[in-house]
Amino acid sequence: MPTNHALQRRREAAMPRGLAAVAPFHAARGINAELWDAEGRRFIDFTGGLGALNIGHRHPRVMAAVQAQLDALMHAGAHTAAPECVVALAERLNELVPGDFAKRTAFFTTGAEAVENAVKIARAHTRRPGLIALNGGYHGRTFMAMALTGKVNPYKKGFGPFPGPVYHVPAPSELNNVSVQDMLGAIDALFRNDIEPEQVAAILIEPVQGEGGCHAMPPDAMLALRRLCDQHGIVLIADEIQTGFGRTGRLFAMEHHEVAADLTTLAKSLGGGLPISAVTGRAEIMEAPMPGSLGGTYAGNPMAAAAAHAVLDVIRDEKLCERAERLGARLQARLKRVRPTQRKIAEIRGPGSMIAVEFLHPTTYAPDPEFAQQVQQRAQAEGLLLATCGVHGNVIRFLYPLTIEDKLFDEALAILSKALEPAPQKVAVAA
Repeated sequence: MPTNHALQRRREAAMPRGLAAVAPFHAARGINAELWDAEGRRFIDFTGGLGALNIGHRHPRVMAAVQAQLDALMHAGAHTAAPECVVALAERLNELVPGDFAKRTAFFTTGAEAVENAVKIARAHTRRPGLIALNGGYHGRTFMAMALTGKVNPYKKGFGPFPGPVYHVPAPSELNNVSVQDMLGAIDALFRNDIEPEQVAAILIEPVQGEGGCHAMPPDAMLALRRLCDQHGIVLIADEIQTGFGRTGRLFAMEHHEVAADLTTLAKSLGGGLPISAVTGRAEIMEAPMPGSLGGTYAGNPMAAAAAHAVLDVIRDEKLCERAERLGARLQARLKRVRPTQRKIAEIRGPGSMIAVEFLHPTTYAPDPEFAQQVQQRAQAEGLLLATCGVHGNVIRFLYPLTIEDKLFDEALAILSKALEPAPQKVAVAA
C-alpha cells in the first residue's frame, strides 16, 4: 500500500499546483462522517466534500439507488433520450424549491455550470447584459462564475480579464460594519454612475455566503432585493449550491425568508457524492432560451439522478433539517463556552449547521488567518478535518455530514475545543 508521502510526490509530479489540497494525506475510504487515509489513519470529516456530503460518505440508500440504476442504464444523454428518473427529479425539484409559481428545472454537472446557465437564462429572458453580485460571494471557477465571485485570491488572481458587465456591492455584515442600507446604497450608486437598472439582467446572491464565511443575508435585505428586482424587471438568482439540502436547517436557505428567488442554482449535496447540478426557476424565465441552447454531455446523468432521489428521501425520512438545527445548536454552544478563554474568537455565526467562527487579533481587530490555520492544523493532528474560508482566510467553517453519529460529534467537539485553546505562554527564565 502506498504511503501518504509517496502519493504526495506522485501527485506533485502528475498534477498542477493549482489543484490545492486541504490535507497533506490521501483518502482511501470513507463511511458517513469518517475518512481513512492511505496509511489507515482515521479522521472525523468536518469538511464534507466541501459541502457535497450532507448525508455523509457512502450512504447505504444512495449506494443502493446508484447500483440499481447502474444495472439498468449508466448513461444515455438527456438530450438523446432522458430516462424517467431524470424527468421525475425535475418534477420533484419543481415542487420543493421555494416559490409559489410554475417552475422548470434544467440539469447540468457542476455548480459553476449551474451559475453559468442561470446567467444565460436570465439574459435570454431580459435581453440585458448587466449582473450584480456581492463582495465575498463565491460562485465557481469557470470564467463567468469567477467574474461573479467576490474574492480575488486565489480564485481570480492571474486569470483576467473576466466577462462583463459584472458589478459587486458590499455584503451586509454586522462584524464588518456593513449595513443593509450600505448594500442598497451601493446598488443605487451603481444605477447612478455605472449602469442603468434597465440594463441589469440579474442580481445573484448566496442566502448564506459559504466560502465568504457563513454570512447570512438579513431578512430585510432579501425583502429589499426582491422589491428592487420587481421594480426594475431584474431576475433574482439565489445560489443555493452550498446552502441547499438541509444545511441551514431548512431544505433550502431561502425558506428562511418571506420572498422567493426567480432562479435557484443547486449542486453539491444534491448528488450525495456524484456530480449533478441544476437550475430551477420560474417557468416563463426558464423557457426563454431556445431549444438546444442549454445542457451538456453528462447533464441529467441517470446514476446521478438516482442518487439525488435517494438524497431527498434520506433528508425527508431521517429528518435531517431538524437534525441540522440540533447539531448546529450544540456546536454553537461549545464555541461560546470556549470563547471567554480564547480572545481571538470575534464572531460565531450561521443558521442551522452552516456555522463559522471568525478570528481577529484581540488588540488590533485585524483578521488573523495564521490562527485559523493553527486551529486547522491542531485539529487535524488530533484526527479532525476542518476547512478555512473567508475573504482573509481567517474563518473556519463546519460542513460535517448531518447524519454524523452523536458520539462521533461529541468526539469532534472535544478535539475542536482543544484546538482552540490559547497557546501556552512562554515563561522568561532569568539569566
